[in-house]
Amino acid sequence: MTEAPQELPSLPLTTTTPQTRQHKQREEMMMCVAALEAALLPCLPARELQAVDRSAHSSHQIDVERHARDFMEAAKKLQLYFISLQHEDQPTKEEMLRKEISVMEEELKTKSELIKKQEGLIVAWRKELKEQLERHTAELQRV
Repeated sequence: MTEAPQELPSLPLTTTTPQTRQHKQREEMMMCVAALEAALLPCLPARELQAVDRSAHSSHQIDVERHARDFMEAAKKLQLYFISLQHEDQPTKEEMLRKEISVMEEELKTKSELIKKQEGLIVAWRKELKEQLERHTAELQRV
């Protein structure tokens, strides 16, 4: 008399490009909505609800209650899906720390290269000044 409740799709969210990922998330969301709708349809006022009003049979009431329970389960799964999408977009503390560390390492690398460049300039200037001092000293000794 009634259909078995539809299962919501499993929700793996690993794809390569953001566009592909967004498309896949949209498809998964549409599948969840379809499952929610399928669970909701038997709960709407229709033959079964009318039958409950006219019938003293408890089986009709049980069918309606089962459909309502199926709908609530589907709604909870859909809610969890949306919550997981929210949390997925937020980086974890570990990811934030890794990113911060990589930024610091890059900054350290840049500054180390700058220091080496400046040290090289200082060495060249010292050499130039030493040669200039030797020339002046040699010229003074000639005079």
